[in-house]
Amino acid sequence: MKAIKSALLHYCTVRPKLIYGVLLIISLVAASQLPRIQIDTDPENMLPSDHPARVFHNQVKSDFTMYDAIVVGVVNESGEGVFNKDTLNAIYQVTDAILTMDNVVSADVMSVSTVDNITQSGPGTIRFAWMMPSPPKTDAQAEQIGEDLRRLPLLNETLAAGNGEAAAIYVPLNDKNESYRIAEQIRAITAQYQQVGNWYITGLPVAEDQFGYEMFVQMGISAPLAGLTIFILLFVFFRNFPLITAPMIVAMATVIIVMGALIGMGFTVHIMSSMIAIFLMPIAVVDSVHILSEFSDRYKPGSDLKETIEDVIGHLFTPMLYTSITSAVGFYSLMLTPIPPVKIFGAFVGSGILLAFLITVTFIPAYLSRMSDAALSRLQDALHDDNEHRSVIATAAKKIGAFATQRARLILTVFIAVFGVAVWGISQIQINDNPVRWFKESHEIRIADRVLNKHFAGTYDAYLVLTDTTTLPAADNLLATPPSSLTDWRNNVLEETRSLPLADQLQQVLNAIDDKSFEVDSDDAMSYLDSARLRLEQALEKSKRFSSPAVLAYIADLQDYLAASGLVGKSNSLADVVRTVNRELRSGEQQDYVLPDSQRGVAQTLLQYQSSHRPNDLWHFVTPDYRSSLIWLQLTSGDNQDMSSVVKLVSDYTDTHPLPDGVEAKWAGKAYLNVVWQDNMVSGMLESLISAFVIVLIMMVLLFRSLAFGIVAMLPLTLTIAFIYGLIGIIGKDYDMPIAVLSALTLGLSVDFAIHFIERARAIYSETGDLAATMKAMFGEPATAISRNALVIALGFTPLLFAPLVPYITVGVFLASIMAVSALVTLLMLPGVMITARAWLFPARQKGEK
Repeated sequence: MKAIKSALLHYCTVRPKLIYGVLLIISLVAASQLPRIQIDTDPENMLPSDHPARVFHNQVKSDFTMYDAIVVGVVNESGEGVFNKDTLNAIYQVTDAILTMDNVVSADVMSVSTVDNITQSGPGTIRFAWMMPSPPKTDAQAEQIGEDLRRLPLLNETLAAGNGEAAAIYVPLNDKNESYRIAEQIRAITAQYQQVGNWYITGLPVAEDQFGYEMFVQMGISAPLAGLTIFILLFVFFRNFPLITAPMIVAMATVIIVMGALIGMGFTVHIMSSMIAIFLMPIAVVDSVHILSEFSDRYKPGSDLKETIEDVIGHLFTPMLYTSITSAVGFYSLMLTPIPPVKIFGAFVGSGILLAFLITVTFIPAYLSRMSDAALSRLQDALHDDNEHRSVIATAAKKIGAFATQRARLILTVFIAVFGVAVWGISQIQINDNPVRWFKESHEIRIADRVLNKHFAGTYDAYLVLTDTTTLPAADNLLATPPSSLTDWRNNVLEETRSLPLADQLQQVLNAIDDKSFEVDSDDAMSYLDSARLRLEQALEKSKRFSSPAVLAYIADLQDYLAASGLVGKSNSLADVVRTVNRELRSGEQQDYVLPDSQRGVAQTLLQYQSSHRPNDLWHFVTPDYRSSLIWLQLTSGDNQDMSSVVKLVSDYTDTHPLPDGVEAKWAGKAYLNVVWQDNMVSGMLESLISAFVIVLIMMVLLFRSLAFGIVAMLPLTLTIAFIYGLIGIIGKDYDMPIAVLSALTLGLSVDFAIHFIERARAIYSETGDLAATMKAMFGEPATAISRNALVIALGFTPLLFAPLVPYITVGVFLASIMAVSALVTLLMLPGVMITARAWLFPARQKGEK
């Protein structure tokens, strides 16, 4: 291994142009893939495509023809409200424009001008008329429209605010990936009608798609800013432009190759993978900083340049390799999670770290070997001068060392106390996420979300799907042994309908019986057909569970329970459709807003509803076979904590009020999917963190060939992770996707400082045999180098603090904090541990030591 390493380093110093050429060609090939980038911010993709919850969600959307929708709202809180002729005229014009847009499901657009007013036209008769066939000419007409909307349960608090200050338009989309484009078109149209009120656009589809657009912009800003920040830091440290160009090339090449590979392999860029560049940029330069630091100290004018380069990198090769592997392991552990975008992020960042190491140990020696004597001379002048910035870091390191060695037991006591408090803080962490909260409070999406959820029942959707699971009788069992004249007919009918779903098969057989009745002339045949028809009609009626008054009454009671809880803004169901139509058929008065007494009465109301202008709206609430029904819940919050509370609420209700026999309940909807992937993420992250911890511990034991030092190396990162996540719980910061991902990758990054500290301390101690002298030496150049690297990584993430997107800010704050804290904990804790446990850690030299 040593011979291979020496041969590699020697080859790089004597064939630098070849190294340059290979790196350039690979980078250009990777860069050629970048224009193929595809952005994906759909939280559904946090779950694998075959995940049961996701499969069921998509099946529900198909069965009930549900679409992702943008919510457009106009609000006037001045006292005039929105139900005046000018505002309704604006809504009419905006709706007309929306209906002509590509990828809008025009038949399902819900607006004041596209829904029916359901009224009684006479005793036992019902009238369906457009709510607003044309803009009202007077304010009195406009006010009447507001009254009519509030009278219809399906529309009140959905299309019209109860206080009359807001109205909404629901814009369903064929392709939710067009949300941002369509939202921008709507914004341009509503800008012409600002005089009637404030217009807002929200909804999870547009929030997710707009995040993708802004994320793409942020990628182009944050990575260059991180590079600039690192470049400035390196110049402060080394004050030599030619020298610091090398690590910047390493970082840029690493980012280009990794991102090119990701895009070229067909992976979409999700919220996590969009951060790959910003993660790799500071991490990729760390090994270069170690090399440049030691090279600048060891190279003297007149010495053999190539020999110095090979000695420096040869000396650092093993610790750099191990720090790269441990960092990569932290990221690779993310591949154990069940979240596809997190797996991709972990795989490519982990591979990027190893790639950065390979580029560093090949390109850096090649680059240094070609530096001119003049550049090397200027380097020496700069680095051996009394540099103010270097002395600040060095002075701070020495003060930390003095405190750490003189107050070892006190420091360890404090750290134990901090760890205890941190463990308690971790127990207070609350798991929560919401794509709308990925924007800052001042963002237009967040503002729209607050305003519209204040005025309406909620812009977040969840679906409770009730399904009858009882088995229908087979058609051949219902067709008893026929007369001989009908045997062939029976067999043919059964064969022709056998491939149909059972409910459809029964209906088709019933239709065949009706047709056959006109052809037979014998009493036996007619008697058989009449008997079979009766059995089939009874079976079909019984199969239509969701036209049963008893089942609809259960749904209505559940809706009342949800409404009383305060957790659900509103719910809509088939029961609401039936009660509304039944009210108008009977008297039009509220006392008749009840369910019919019989299944035939229910069927009559539904038949009447299908004569409306929007008959297909019925199939949003029930399947055509009436064996599955959907309750549409509107929530004012998209936080998964609130959705989880609703799920528990329904579960508690069904425990005390069992579902009708044979009926099962399952959840769908975007708000519910967020809960599912959050739960998967938490369990997956815990598994990846434990796995990574064990792997890194084993690596530490192998690296130091000592169980004792392996355990000691894990102490700083353990305290760091506990401290950071305990702090999250104490301050009440939600445990969301960025926070969860940081746990495993932090482990790999923060152990680097401990590796370098222990490696150098053991090397110095083997020379001096004196622990006090070792600690004094450690807080010279080694501690300064650790501090310098901590600054490079921590400050390298600070450009994220200026991002308009909350996940980027979160990553920036916590990664910078984690790096700073882990470096400080390493410099304070490890001296205390080594001093306190010297007999355990340094037994061979203990006898003669003072």
